Amino acid sequence: QVQLVESGGGLVQAGGSLRLSCAASGRTFSNYAMGWFRQAPGKEREFVSAVAWSGGATYYADSVKGRFTISRDNAKNTVYLQMDSLKPEDTAVYYCVVDYTKTFYSSSYYSSAQTWDSWGQGTQVTVSS
Repeated sequence: QVQLVESGGGLVQAGGSLRLSCAASGRTFSNYAMGWFRQAPGKEREFVSAVAWSGGATYYADSVKGRFTISRDNAKNTVYLQMDSLKPEDTAVYYCVVDYTKTFYSSSYYSSAQTWDSWGQGTQVTVSS
């Protein structure tokens, strides 16, 4: 089991930036795909981004493509989500997730919440207009 702890959330004005971090402990972090989901009040959890175990391949939801960047540092057991040009509709709780497989599958596979094996506790991101 991998334990995931998110940080970096907060309140920011529209157009601003935030960088989320997710520190992982437990199983070998570098073997697995990592990702981010978010959930806004009254809405279902939504896929945001995923990154392969090597960091060499990534996926993004259309709603964040070109504004968000996912990356990972396997030496630090940490995955990041750089969020730029934030919009009020980005307001949500952001969750770090891990999939215990080394193979990196299609974007449709990772867009399903059921794919992911462990979830962090979430960090709140609020974007004011």
